[in-house]
Amino acid sequence: MTAPYLGPDHRRSILQLTTTAIGFFGFWVAAYWALGVSYWLTLGMAVLAAAFLVKLFMIQHDCGHGSYFRSRRVRDIVGFTIGVLTMTPYQYWRKTHAHHHAHSGDLDLRGFGDVETLTVREYLALSKGKRLGYRVYRSPLTLLLLGPIFHFVLKHRYPWEVPREWKKAWASIWWTNACIAGILLGAALTIGLVPFLLVQAPITLMAGAGGILLFYVQHQFEETYWHRKPDWDFFEASVLGSSHLVLPKPLQWFTASIGIHHVHHLSSRIPNYRLQECLEANPELQRATKISLGDFRRLFRLTLWDEEAGRMVGFRELKAPTAG
Repeated sequence: MTAPYLGPDHRRSILQLTTTAIGFFGFWVAAYWALGVSYWLTLGMAVLAAAFLVKLFMIQHDCGHGSYFRSRRVRDIVGFTIGVLTMTPYQYWRKTHAHHHAHSGDLDLRGFGDVETLTVREYLALSKGKRLGYRVYRSPLTLLLLGPIFHFVLKHRYPWEVPREWKKAWASIWWTNACIAGILLGAALTIGLVPFLLVQAPITLMAGAGGILLFYVQHQFEETYWHRKPDWDFFEASVLGSSHLVLPKPLQWFTASIGIHHVHHLSSRIPNYRLQECLEANPELQRATKISLGDFRRLFRLTLWDEEAGRMVGFRELKAPTAG
């Protein structure tokens, strides 16, 4: 089903990369210019720049999967360059994200490149303090406001969980940090560090929140897929454990069709601009769990995997069982 859509179309890749880069830098400059008019106008331009930065991240994402250019060298250069803008070291992210794809939905291999998800049994076995910590972690406030600061600004500078044997990943981390430091120094010597941060900080935080939001809703829904070995299956995890996020066309464009997530997980070598074509050509793939913007609030209430019921549940559903 997916074979006809594998591999890049270089013309489409170059056109998408060019228009997205122009959009990002154009609105960045507009946001900086607006500092002399109104900071509210700057924030308005920053929203648009952040939207283009999300799409740049999706291009980095496709480079990491080997689906955007045939040349690995070109993919690595483009991926690394965008990684500086997104504050996401390319080789490090590529490695951890590959782990996510290989083990998504596997209860025996959680906690690396995914949103931490406990089972009901694991949660009830925790102390009160650790339960509180998990509740705080799973709250939208933490995930969408503190999450971008922690994940993109802090943790990506020194991701302590990365094994030392991952030499390419660590080299990518240090080189990305060096480039970010160079940009900050360049800004301090030219336009000034404060004006630079007044523009870049909201862009980074909004784009980071958007990325975390997308990642969350694509795997955290009621009838998602979690199993332990030997029952875990890659193909079932791909199609049943990934949602089809149906977005308005402009938002689908800015998110590079990543909402067609079940098709992406089934075959990550499909470039983003061919996911819709693959979906439309295969009725079997159109039966995946569909979610929309209106479902987001409900999905954030789902916090635990109930192994007995085979579904995600919220903390409220634990009140009756734990009362005694």
